[in-house]
Amino acid sequence: MARYLALWEADNSRIPIDPKERGSGWGVLMDKVKQDIKKGVMKDFGGFVGMPNGFCILEGTELEIDSSIQQYMPFFTYRVYPLTSVEQVDKMIKALSK
Repeated sequence: MARYLALWEADNSRIPIDPKERGSGWGVLMDKVKQDIKKGVMKDFGGFVGMPNGFCILEGTELEIDSSIQQYMPFFTYRVYPLTSVEQVDKMIKALSK
């Protein structure tokens, strides 16, 4: 199964100024994140301290990953990077050594 690092960023123009409204909105986000973790698509999630952005580790097919990310738009934008495992890097190094 392919793994991806997704760096997310909240759209500041959509974040409410009122702290209660902002807390409610982030609560909805975290409910969705917890659902994705339960489904197994999202393996890890976190935010960068003091910033409206963070990361998540996703695992699945391209369609599963794209479907997961789409549910957070237009409130968040993403940069998605495919990840390689230790085993995959070892195979690449061995291939170079031939």
